[in-house]
Amino acid sequence: MAPKVLVSDKLSETAVQIIRDRGIDVDFEPDLGKDKDRLREVIGQYDGLAIRSATKVTAKLLEAADNLKVVGRAGIGVDNVEIPAASKKGVIVMNTPFGNMITTAEHAIAMMFAVARQIPEASSSTHAGRWEKSRFMGVELTGKTLGVIGAGNIGGIVCERAVALKMKVIAYDPFLSEERAMRLGVHKVELDELYRRADFITLHVPATDQTRGMISAEAIERMKPGVRIINCARGGLVDEAALAEALKSGKVAGAAFDVFEVEPATDSPLFNLPNVVVTPHLGASTTEAQENVALQVAEQMSDYLLTGAVANALNMPSVTAEEAAIMGPWVELAKHLGAFVGQLTEEPINEIAITYNGNVSELN
Repeated sequence: MAPKVLVSDKLSETAVQIIRDRGIDVDFEPDLGKDKDRLREVIGQYDGLAIRSATKVTAKLLEAADNLKVVGRAGIGVDNVEIPAASKKGVIVMNTPFGNMITTAEHAIAMMFAVARQIPEASSSTHAGRWEKSRFMGVELTGKTLGVIGAGNIGGIVCERAVALKMKVIAYDPFLSEERAMRLGVHKVELDELYRRADFITLHVPATDQTRGMISAEAIERMKPGVRIINCARGGLVDEAALAEALKSGKVAGAAFDVFEVEPATDSPLFNLPNVVVTPHLGASTTEAQENVALQVAEQMSDYLLTGAVANALNMPSVTAEEAAIMGPWVELAKHLGAFVGQLTEEPINEIAITYNGNVSELN
């Protein structure tokens, strides 16, 4: 029997057709993600669930998902998926980290231009029939120092674009090698030095326990007077109240934010402050990016359901189709052993040690 996939958010027809063309049954109900009760009623029929951000894959939903094997998120962020609950259920969670990298990086560069030249305010003023040329004195990007916090996929593209703009680029990223820094044309520094030197600071890190609130009042105090801060990464990386105070005092000359601590953001300490550019989480919102991530998630989910290949999973290592065919029996054996071990004791199992050798030990 063919696997069955539910698309519960808006996905392009081309992406849906890719899944169908691979011989998989697809139910395309792009508004179902908003109806939690009905989604829970029907989820038990499906092997795969393709989503964007509207559908919330909660532990409660997963309880009803008796046949679910994979959740595919068309996009990077998986804040709407309870990954530990999915892992416990044996459901693989995939995202598409590469489909919107360029779009998000371009948005960060656009926001940097906008705050450097006060473009949104100048546009509003001119639309209102006021010719306030002397009010909007901007700064050039050429020759300025850009501090990039996080030089991974998106941050790396921002570095390349900034170098092409003749900016001096410094980057803080514990995982950035000196070789990659040289290829990007950037100078790797510690965070304190970045704060001290940067005219512009742009963030490109995930929201973790280590990064939440990293731009605090204390961090802002260590920054260069007149710095401009751009955040197109994740809400909560910057203390918005502390930044608002720094903007009012003049310590920070401007800010550009696409993401907020609470979204949808209907209120923020940053709203209605001069030289603060805000957009409603548009980083990945281009026609090209939305199509790219939709096509990517369709391919990834189809590959997994048909061949066992795993790509861009957040709770399992990547496995090629060839490796999946070889390792399938070992994975099945591990599942049976786990079920057996779970019946050997009434006490909770806190740790499992696995020893393996022979041919299997040479596999991925």
